[in-house]
Order: sequence, then C-alpha cells, then structure tokens
Amino acid sequence: MLPRGRPRALGAATLLLVVVVVVGFFLFGRDPEYGLQATATLDGDPYGSRNRSTSDLQPLLPPKCELLHVAIVCAGHNSSREVITLVKSVLFYRKNPLHLHLVTDTVARSILETLFRTWMVPAVIIRFYDAEELKAGPLISWIPNKHYSGLYGLMKLVLPSILPLSLARVVVLDTDVTFSSDIAELWALFAHFSDKQVIGLVENQSDWYLGNLWKNHKPWPALGRGFNTGVILLQLDRLRQSGWEQMWKLMAKRELLTLQATSLADQDVFNAVIKEHPELVHPLPCVWNVQLSDHTLAERCYLEAADLKVIHWNSPKKLRVKNKHAEFFRNLHLTFLGYDGKLLRRELFGCPSQLPAKAEQLQQAMSQLDEEEPCFEFRQQQLTVHRVHITFLPHQPPPPRPHDVTLVAQLSMDRLQMLEALCRHWPGPMSLALYLTDAEAQQFLHFVETSPVLSARKDVAYHIVYREGPLYPVNQLRNVALAQALTPYVFLSDIDFLPAYSLYDYLRASIEQLELSSLQRKAALVVPAFETLHYRFSFPNSKAELLTLLDAGSLYTFRYHEWPQGHAPTDYARWREAQAPYRVQWAADYEPYVVVPLDCPRYDPRFVGFGWNKVAHIIELDAQEYELLVLPEAFSIHLPHAPSLDISRFRSSPTYRDCLQAFKEEFHQDLSRRYGAAALKYLTALQPSQSRA
Repeated sequence: MLPRGRPRALGAATLLLVVVVVVGFFLFGRDPEYGLQATATLDGDPYGSRNRSTSDLQPLLPPKCELLHVAIVCAGHNSSREVITLVKSVLFYRKNPLHLHLVTDTVARSILETLFRTWMVPAVIIRFYDAEELKAGPLISWIPNKHYSGLYGLMKLVLPSILPLSLARVVVLDTDVTFSSDIAELWALFAHFSDKQVIGLVENQSDWYLGNLWKNHKPWPALGRGFNTGVILLQLDRLRQSGWEQMWKLMAKRELLTLQATSLADQDVFNAVIKEHPELVHPLPCVWNVQLSDHTLAERCYLEAADLKVIHWNSPKKLRVKNKHAEFFRNLHLTFLGYDGKLLRRELFGCPSQLPAKAEQLQQAMSQLDEEEPCFEFRQQQLTVHRVHITFLPHQPPPPRPHDVTLVAQLSMDRLQMLEALCRHWPGPMSLALYLTDAEAQQFLHFVETSPVLSARKDVAYHIVYREGPLYPVNQLRNVALAQALTPYVFLSDIDFLPAYSLYDYLRASIEQLELSSLQRKAALVVPAFETLHYRFSFPNSKAELLTLLDAGSLYTFRYHEWPQGHAPTDYARWREAQAPYRVQWAADYEPYVVVPLDCPRYDPRFVGFGWNKVAHIIELDAQEYELLVLPEAFSIHLPHAPSLDISRFRSSPTYRDCLQAFKEEFHQDLSRRYGAAALKYLTALQPSQSRA
C-alpha cells in the first residue's frame, strides 16, 4: 500500500509510475541488472534523477568472490543492537565475502565478539579496533562535538590512519542505515572515481548547510547542500598519499576558531575539507543514502528513483522520526529487525569454503548423526550453537563488593510476566538468559521500555539466546547467564520462583558470617524451596509468616506431592526450628536451589528439554566436594503456571524418557572418567525415575 500524503501536483500517470516502482521494488525485491536510476550532482539537479542514461550509470560489479571491506564505528549497548540489524540487511543481499572492521568500545566489543562467534556466518571476517584508545588519544579528543554521538562520531575521520596500510578501499557505514540492495553494487562505484577523487558521498538531503533552518543558524562550510557521511566510500591509499590527516586537522582547527564545536561530528569536517578541495569528492547516487532526518528533502530522490539502495535514519529520533513516508520505510527496517539471523548462515556458492573452524567441526558432527536413531532430535539440539547477544539492554555493572550475589535464571517468552515481580523481590544484580526468536526479542525490548519497574533497573543484565531447534536448551541458557554474572557469588534460581524480600541482604550477610571468601571454603548455600498452588496469595514477609501459611495449607514444600525426593534432603522439619546453617548430605535426585561462588562448575549442556538438568549440576558440586549448607532464614516460593511443552512431552512420550535415561548413563560414564571410584555413589541416581529437573 502506498504511503499517504503524495504531493497534489502528481498526475494520474505519474502516480501510477510511483505505485509500480515503489511497491514493486519494496514488496517484490529488485533486480541489480537495471542499474542505478538516480545520482547526486552539484549541477542544478540536486538529487540527480534526470538526464542520466541507465547504461552510463550501470555499475560493473566486483568479481563474485572478491573480499569487500566495511568499516563501522559502534559504541554501547544500543548501537550494538543497531549494527546487528544493519549487518542482517547487508548479509541478506550480499554475494561476496565480507571483512568487517569494527571500531568499538569495550561494551560493544564484548557484545559483538560473542554474537559473531556464535552466529558463525560463512565468509565473514571480523576485526576489532579500540575506540576507547582513540577517544583518549590525541587524534580526535581535542575536537568539541555537540552531536549526540560524542567523540565516537568523529572516528571516521581517522580510519585511514587506523585501518591496515595494505587496505586500499573501504565502505564506511553508520549503524543506523538499512540496506535494500547488494553492497557489491555500492563497492562497484569505486570504479567511477577519477584519479583525484578519494571520497564517495551522497549529497545531504536537507538544507542544514544552507544555514536557513532557523534564525542565527551557523553551520560549518559546505559545497552547496553539503554531503552526508552515513555512507562513505574511502579510497584509502589515495587519501594517505594526499596527506589526509594533516588536511582535515588544519581545516578543523581553522573552523573551530569561530564555530567553537562541530554540530554534526565528522560530517562537518568532511564538508569543510570538500568545500576547500571539491576535486576530492565523487558524488554518489542519492539512492545510496536516503536520509530520513527531521528536515529531509529525500522525497525528491525516492519519488523518482527506480530502486532505493540504503535507508538512513539520521535523526536522533531514529524510527520515531516525523516524516510523512517514515512508516513506509520503517516497515523495511522492521523486516530485518525481526528477521531470523540463523537463515543468514548460508555459504556463498562458487567461492572457496570460508566456514569458521567451529562451524566446520559442527557440520561434521551433525553429518555423523543417525536420523533414524530415536534420540536424534536430542543429539541435534545438543550440538546446536545458538546465537547469543549478551547485555541486550543498557546495563550498569554492580560496584565491587566482596560478598555480593547475582541472581541467575533463564526464561522464554511465556514467562516474561514474571520479571516485574522478580525485580520487586530481588533488589540486587541479576543475569537472565532469554530464549527468544529475533521478533520476540523486539517484543521483549518494547516490554521493558514500557515497564516503569523494568526500565528503572540498570543492574539487570538480559542476554538473548536465539531460538533454534525443537527442544529447550535449559542448561545452555543457564551457562550463558552464569558466564555473564559479575559478582563473587551467584544464586542459581528459576524464573518462576520469587525469593523472600529480605533474601538478597540475608545471603550477603550469611556469606560474610560464614567467612566463605576468606577461608576459601567450597560451599553451596541451600535456599529452601516452597510452592503455592494459588495464582494470588499474600507473600510472607518472614519465616514465621511462611510457617503459618505452610501449616494452613496455603503453601507446600516444593513438589512434595509429585517429586518429594528432589528436595527432601533439605530436611524441612529441621529447617522449621533451625537458628543456624546446618549441613546436609547429597542424596539421589537432590536438586536444591543454591548460592555458590562464581567459579562453580557449569551446567551439563547435554540435558536439553525436561529432566535432570539441575540434578546433574548438584552431583557435579558434590563430586567437587562442595558442602551443602541449608540457610535457616532463607526461602523462595514457586508460583503456578501452565506446564511447558517439554514437560508435556516428557510425561507423554516413552521415547523421550528413554533418551533422558541414556543421557544419565552417559553423564555417569563421564563422571567415572573424571572422578574415578568417587563417582560410584552416584550410580543410584541413574535408576529409571520421573526426575523433575
């Protein structure tokens, strides 16, 4: 459907053309063989959509397997999310291997290193550059910048200095652009550069540099409307030969004498240089940077262009920009925002195999699986490497405290409603792994942003593990959340439990009183688990109130009716009277919720779906001689919810239970190899059972 608000001057024939071109290309794709239909110029046709023949502008694409280089500056949590959507759009259309040069701060590097390592996209090379070193160093720190990007917005100026000297060409992109075409077509425009041209840019699609947007508006100097630096082609070898660093520094120092600061970061400096040296710039077709800013004139480009290539959300409001056609372009962006990233793990046919080493190993392991084997589905899920996006939302690490505790848990979309209550009960840091699709991750983002409770909490780290496969990878999720905890101790919980209001403070005090850190004592502090069958009930504020509810039948010890052995060793009768921590012994199928040091053993990832995932972890703790100490004032209460798909399959499928039993036996064999005779006592845990978790 065509967006509303077309100019009245459009006649019926023109309107029909717009409908055919825009709807055809946006809804049904594009054919690069049609070439470019619009180009930016400086000769009175500001958006260059007229007086150009298709044959003159048709790009000569690079060889199919030529490596294309792309540079992006990315800092912080939000920018990291943006760059992933940009990369998705590039990968969707690309036909060439890519080398991404990412200039990042510490936060973005941690996020993107994890993401690309687990994404395992073929024919993509990643290299990181230290933005914080640039920020603190002498190259750009002297330039005042009013733009919201801060010093990061100036770093494109120094790319010729920091990128490898062997690199001759690079495409430079802002994180807020979305591709709707093969990036090879953009790369092909290097061939149109003259001998003197070193920078390819699209003309700025607003009157910003004309200085007439408001009274006393004093922009930096520019040639005409100037150029926008959201998409740049840099001929690095020629730039270095031309003395680029000295050139832009001299120009910036001169203009800062009167203008005090940049308003549009690197873009102001690029334009000042081009104003003085117009021979350096090669104007790019406007379709390669359709700018949706607050004062955009991009309509002059996209109403006449046959094929839009790159959409640029160059307003601080981003997708919320007020533009009469913004919703139309927003849908293109949202397509990639919710697009399943695993579908982009496709090889480039006709090019040498460029799979990451780990991906090749996984392919070999997958090929050796027998699809007829009853447990094939489990084996396949165990081998699956999920894309992981750590710290999906802005997060403030907790200050260092010797006895601090992070609550660690995992959840899927159907448990999202538990988060607000959990935040009210646990005021300390949390590390939560969420198993979501790409589209669900965006729903989750909206859920947090619109929740006063969740949006106020910056000490909760959310890590997205993207869904892949039919079984819930519960222990892989727990390991992701556990690996990202930043405190000396962790409370290993489940999302459907609410801890006592006082538990966070009580745990820290108990760790200090028991001198766990100073004595290097290996202990697992047991938090007794209870449950209610009521969706609404008055949560107890103390142990005394809990015992009253327990005696009244409003609460039960956890799974007392259907799986008592899971928590029986906690010895609830003793707990009722206990005034001090007491030690309990491991027993078969014991699965308490515990507080342990951060360097505790990880969960065994072979247990996917339902069954034995926590039991195996407690066995591992016991095998490593952790004391099990029950805390007398601690408690956590399980809230009722509909059964998961995995537990339903466990209960209804004999094959499911047989596979779980096979994994138990394999687990014990591994224990025997690692712990020898000490593992014999766990044999009793391997008897066929209806083990809960």
